[in-house]
Amino acid sequence: MRVKGGVAAHKRHKKIRRATKGYSAANRTSYKRGKQAVTRSLVYAYRDRRNKKRTFRQLWNARINAAARQHGTTYSRVIAGLKKAQINLDRKVLAELAVNEPKAFEAVLKAAKVK
Repeated sequence: MRVKGGVAAHKRHKKIRRATKGYSAANRTSYKRGKQAVTRSLVYAYRDRRNKKRTFRQLWNARINAAARQHGTTYSRVIAGLKKAQINLDRKVLAELAVNEPKAFEAVLKAAKVK
C-alpha cells in the first residue's frame, strides 16, 4: 500500500499560509510563491538584526560627537580621553548622557580631562 502525504502536506501549506498573513496577492495565496516570500523575509530578518546594532552605534557616535563639539572637542578626543582615564562608559550610555543629561556629560568630559 502506498503512503500518501495529504495530512503532512496540508500541515506544511497551512504553516506557510499562516506566515504569509499580510503579504499581497500571489505571495499570500500561492503556496510556492508564499514559501519563497517567507524564506526571503527570514533572510532579511536575520541580516537586519545584525545591521540594527551597526545603525544604533552609528547614531550614538553622531550624538556623542555633536555634544562633544558643543564643548569644543571632538568624538575621537573624547573616546581617547575616556580610555586614558580608564572610564568604562559605553557609547550607548554616553549618547544618553549627551542628549538627556548635558551637565553629567560635561562632568564626564572633565573627568576624562578632554580639551
